[in-house]
Amino acid sequence: MANQPQNRRWILRKRPEADITADHLELVTEPVPDLQDDQVLVRNVYLSLDPTHRLWMSDREQYLPPVQVGDVMRGGTLGVVEQSRSERFQPGDIVKPMVGGWEAYTVADGKMVRPVDRHPDIPLSAYMSVLGATGITAYFGLLDIGQPRPGETLVVSAAAGAVGSIVGQIGKLKGCRVVGIAGGPEKCRWLTDELGFDAAIDYRNDDVPAALDRFCPDGVDIQFENVGGDIMDAVYNRLNLNGRLSLCGMISRYNDEGVMPGPRDFGRVLMKRLTVKGFIVLDYQKRFPEALEALTGWVTAGQLQWKNHVVDGLDNALDGLSLLFSGGNDGKLMVKVSDEP
Repeated sequence: MANQPQNRRWILRKRPEADITADHLELVTEPVPDLQDDQVLVRNVYLSLDPTHRLWMSDREQYLPPVQVGDVMRGGTLGVVEQSRSERFQPGDIVKPMVGGWEAYTVADGKMVRPVDRHPDIPLSAYMSVLGATGITAYFGLLDIGQPRPGETLVVSAAAGAVGSIVGQIGKLKGCRVVGIAGGPEKCRWLTDELGFDAAIDYRNDDVPAALDRFCPDGVDIQFENVGGDIMDAVYNRLNLNGRLSLCGMISRYNDEGVMPGPRDFGRVLMKRLTVKGFIVLDYQKRFPEALEALTGWVTAGQLQWKNHVVDGLDNALDGLSLLFSGGNDGKLMVKVSDEP
């Protein structure tokens, strides 16, 4: 096709060994290739920034193949079809490529693109957060692994983050007592005053173990873990008989080289008959419609709140990613790559 647009893409140049810097990723401009049969050209509108991006840049053992040096950086995107040689899609359709990247345009096989069934009263950006992988992660991580029952105590780490804030609200809908751990008094106030958490612990200013003893005098039934390290240990050490640990992430360890340490007292798994299960959202791909139906119902009924932190411009993606590791983001972090259709 004539007059193909120029694509701007972040390329992985070097694997980070600690913090990610401009040495590791480079923004380049390349022509968009002509479409082959069954392909679509997607103009990306939003790019999701996630802790797992740090893992994908490394060559440590992980759940997807690492991004190769010289390749475009992988990332979840939502966009609009600009050109199509697929019978499944027309220009103007809102879609999510199954394999997206840090780039202005994505060329994808039509079979590797999912349509977005947008509700007219819900903003498009919500499909990158509460009605995207974020909400689906919270839904299955809590309901499938945590199996909450009314009256149980649920503790959520990184509770003011994109996933944690949804987990806590679903926990309340299921009748749990919910305690969140977050960084800073403002985030803690948001959890209790607006989201309905029963208590919030400020890990920057509070003694976390002492606060857990205060807010969870009868122990913890469900631990939804996003952080790892000492915070993970503190909650894990208070898990009750038949407690469940749903392991979603360990962001506190992603910048460290080598093995990520687990809980120190592993014998507790035996003594308390704990269930400890790690998961990723792709494990539940066939059940995404189930989660989206429930989440959409809660959102339209006003039972789920969410925040999006939107960084403007693909140029700022690298700076945006650093917010995840400093705790500087307020809600689901994403880049606005181009204007909404």
